[in-house]
Amino acid sequence: MAKEKTVYTCSECGGVSPKWLGKCPQCNAWNTLEETRAEPAASKNRMQALSRGLNAAQPVTTLAQIEAADVARTPTGLEELDRVLGGGIVSGGVVLIGGDPGIGKSTLLLQALDALSRQMPVLYVTGEESGAQVALRAHRLGLDGSQVRVQAEIQLENIIATMDAEKPSFCVIDSIQTIYSDQLTSAPGSVAQVRECAAHLTRVAKASGCATVLVGHVTKEGAIAGPRVLEHIVDTVLYFEGDTHSSFRLIRAIKNRFGAVNEIGVFAMTDKGLKGVTNPSAIFLSTHSEPVPGSCVLVTLEGTRPLLVEIQALVDAGGPSPRRLSVGLERDRLAMLLAVLHRHAGMACSDQDVFVNAVGGVRISEPAADLAVLLAIQSSLRGKPLPKGFLAFGEVGLAGEVRPAPRGQERLKEAAKLGFSIAVVPKANAPKKPIEGLTIHPVERVEEAISLVRSLM
Repeated sequence: MAKEKTVYTCSECGGVSPKWLGKCPQCNAWNTLEETRAEPAASKNRMQALSRGLNAAQPVTTLAQIEAADVARTPTGLEELDRVLGGGIVSGGVVLIGGDPGIGKSTLLLQALDALSRQMPVLYVTGEESGAQVALRAHRLGLDGSQVRVQAEIQLENIIATMDAEKPSFCVIDSIQTIYSDQLTSAPGSVAQVRECAAHLTRVAKASGCATVLVGHVTKEGAIAGPRVLEHIVDTVLYFEGDTHSSFRLIRAIKNRFGAVNEIGVFAMTDKGLKGVTNPSAIFLSTHSEPVPGSCVLVTLEGTRPLLVEIQALVDAGGPSPRRLSVGLERDRLAMLLAVLHRHAGMACSDQDVFVNAVGGVRISEPAADLAVLLAIQSSLRGKPLPKGFLAFGEVGLAGEVRPAPRGQERLKEAAKLGFSIAVVPKANAPKKPIEGLTIHPVERVEEAISLVRSLM
């Protein structure tokens, strides 16, 4: 028998090379080429014919002549999910949602399907469970009598035929890694199958106006499995995050063609499914009866939502090689802030272990957390707590200056609404009109902020 022809496919971009290379010639990624079976030319021709049938050619039009109307949105019935999507689902929009196994992706989408089934036809395609298992989950969630249409299928052509017959307005594919096409000989979950199946489902969604959600598996690094091009094909990419040992889940928008990115939705897992958390700041704040050393509250922004997060620091006697460890914040930035604290405020931690943690498992990437981190460190180093109702935010530069944070007014109003009374903020963020119940201390330099806090302790 003749030996089967093989090619090397990039797991990042899906590019094909006839031989193994250390670096992908298309996307320049290292060590991403994997050996796969070559597809016959006839299969490629059939795929191209199917693509032409699904995506008819459109005439060339001047941009000024195209009518740009506002995108109509349909609420899903889950307020936190709508926030992340930008207000609701969009006709013809394709959403990719990824997360760890057991995090709650199928549960969340089944709840959204049940709510939407009361106003439009919906379809749930499951490639990982049987219809009886889906019905059992719906019963556990209290969704008895649900009008959700369910199909247990993994063949792409059958799924497209079902969508053409049912004509749903909202469809969930759970999951894209289990779907395969007869036009390809590779196994389900391979780079070629994931890329082509996602591309066909996207074209069907655009042609029919059916809003489609693709559920994606994640790798051990936390990225969505399959080629990186998968995230470029879809309109919205959501990541479902959280610790399976905790009852709280975060859903974050990484890409959204119809709304703001970096929005965050907060859910609590209950015995009746996922429930939206209306006041997520309560999750990220500790419940100390009295202030403790090494704790400072930060007002951070997640998309358009201001959140109050407690930053905790612990400074302890270290050995010959002191440790710098941060959870939820960048470790390199922590080292930079310790150098600024030493140089401009005269507080040395070179022989101390420094640990910094963002309470609640939230990840903070914005530099506006710098000032709160510094004040928490100096509070732990001196062993004295910050005043009750105290908060701070602001970016710190290497020259010791305190730079403004975006949308400072909204941060301060959110803090005042939750009962905080003292705020140390950059001078450029000081409001022109006083905020009731909140005493604001504007600062320009790190040493000025440290001196002010010492006077308040």
